[in-house]
Amino acid sequence: MPGTGAPDARTRILDAAEELFAGDGFDATPTSRIAEQAGVAKALLFYYFPRKDGLLEALIAERLPEQPMCRVGSVAQRGDLTGSLVRLARALDLGGRKSRVLRAVLFRDLGSHPSVLAHRFRLRTALVELTEQVLDAASPFTLDRLRRRQAADTYVSLMLVEADHRRFAGVLPDLAAAASIVSRALAGPALGFSLG
Repeated sequence: MPGTGAPDARTRILDAAEELFAGDGFDATPTSRIAEQAGVAKALLFYYFPRKDGLLEALIAERLPEQPMCRVGSVAQRGDLTGSLVRLARALDLGGRKSRVLRAVLFRDLGSHPSVLAHRFRLRTALVELTEQVLDAASPFTLDRLRRRQAADTYVSLMLVEADHRRFAGVLPDLAAAASIVSRALAGPALGFSLG
């Protein structure tokens, strides 16, 4: 079925799907509208993507990297846990990525599509691991593995909340303040609780 101009037809279809999914949501966007916006026949859309879910899966696989693009050495500075976390958040810029899918589809359609949920889980896992590496590289002492994991998990949660909140007008979480709190918690003595 692909004919003249077909190599860029798939890209136009994905561009249209990305824009419409980000604006209206996956469920509210009919394939006919995607085909119309892409300037292709509906049959050509179905040639490339036999199922509507295939469009979403292709966008996630091709336009939302699971591995965050950031080198530990470019953000981590030994002895500066707080600054290293802040530099990490700026380097990742999760809420400002060019792809509107991250902010809109990845957060809004999270509960309704298994492929989105699976991608978000893989992305979050990669972010936590990267944050742990930054903490290790920035810490002047060896960090307790469990506390490091909890600190990284907490900071990643806030980075993702901040990215999601950028979709709306209003107050954003203060990632610098959160970095300071996380850093002080790692530097301080371990807190234990006794029930007896």
